[in-house]
Amino acid sequence: MQQPLQPLSQREGYKPNGFTRFLWWLSTAEQDIIVQCAIDRNRYAITGMAVLGTWLFATLAWAYFFSTVANNAFIAVGLGVFMGGIILSIDRALIKGIHAKSKRTFIPLAFRAVLALTIGTFMAQPALLYLFDKEVHVQISLDNEHRRMAKQQQEDSLLAPRKNYLLGQKNQLQQQLNARYGEVAAARDAYIAETDGSGGSHKIGLKDIAQAKKASYEQLNAAYQQALTVTQPKINALESALAAIDQQKQAEQKNYEALLNDGFITRIEALQHLVANSPAAAFRYYLLVTILVLIELMPVIAKTILPNGTYDERVRLKEEMEKAIAQSNTQKEQALKELYNQTAFEQDSEFIRHFFEEAKTQRRQKMQGQFNAWAANESHGFDGFWEKVKKDILTKQEN
Repeated sequence: MQQPLQPLSQREGYKPNGFTRFLWWLSTAEQDIIVQCAIDRNRYAITGMAVLGTWLFATLAWAYFFSTVANNAFIAVGLGVFMGGIILSIDRALIKGIHAKSKRTFIPLAFRAVLALTIGTFMAQPALLYLFDKEVHVQISLDNEHRRMAKQQQEDSLLAPRKNYLLGQKNQLQQQLNARYGEVAAARDAYIAETDGSGGSHKIGLKDIAQAKKASYEQLNAAYQQALTVTQPKINALESALAAIDQQKQAEQKNYEALLNDGFITRIEALQHLVANSPAAAFRYYLLVTILVLIELMPVIAKTILPNGTYDERVRLKEEMEKAIAQSNTQKEQALKELYNQTAFEQDSEFIRHFFEEAKTQRRQKMQGQFNAWAANESHGFDGFWEKVKKDILTKQEN
């Protein structure tokens, strides 16, 4: 934020308030350097405000996103704060990498823009769902109805072969019964017509013909009743199987409808369908996406368009100084280690020479004593004596 101009004698006494220091932290400015840069104080406070806005927006967007998948409000808020902190860390890393040199290089700047654009596009989805909440729920109702119809058609298609087979078996048995019943009905009608003279011989009282037709009718009726006794249980079993298929389909449909929800993906699909079917919603959708993405791009845009001031130059010079000091300290430390190793080598060399000079006489005396002992013992061979001398007197090379 803008600070009033102060006389030269008072500039060293500038003390930023806590909120200004917080904005500087958000903009990744080093406080001990930025406090000395009167003009850049305001620039980095502006960048910090952009980061703060993006941070709050990300926290709210993620909290709403998690509220669509979690039933506990505390969990949704906690996860929203956590993800908002991750977005804050990414934004601070992005703007920290933008400096005078990277502003003149297209590839690093384009990479940061693409990363920020990707994050912003995703974060825009929860915000759009919140803004279009009523319209989205109306579309969800329509989409779920289409899903129910599609599920029903799928179930019908899946169960159709079995159901058609059972219906075919039932119709075949029913047709056989109907054919037998038709024969029975025709015989009964012929018998009645013969007895009342309306059919047959058209002569009332011909007892033999009527009795014959009666016998034929009773025979066909008995055969029909026997067939009915055998066939009707089969028809009932087929009807039970068909009813079981219908119950299975209804149960499956009911289970599927219980799975229908208004979760995040369902809302996203409804929003896409809403945009595809409504030009008015499509225009405002893309307009809001652009605005919300720009919110995520604000820190990168602010850091890029603001000019470089004394802060960047001080940072560059301080970094070069630290590099020079680090290089100088490394060289000095290397020189000290080399001096230590050289001095140790010289003194160790002198010690080793003195050690061997002092041991020269004693080694000769020990060798002479072992030589005399070997000469006095005729049972020991020369090779064995030589191996003993090598082991006791000669030195071993260092590896």
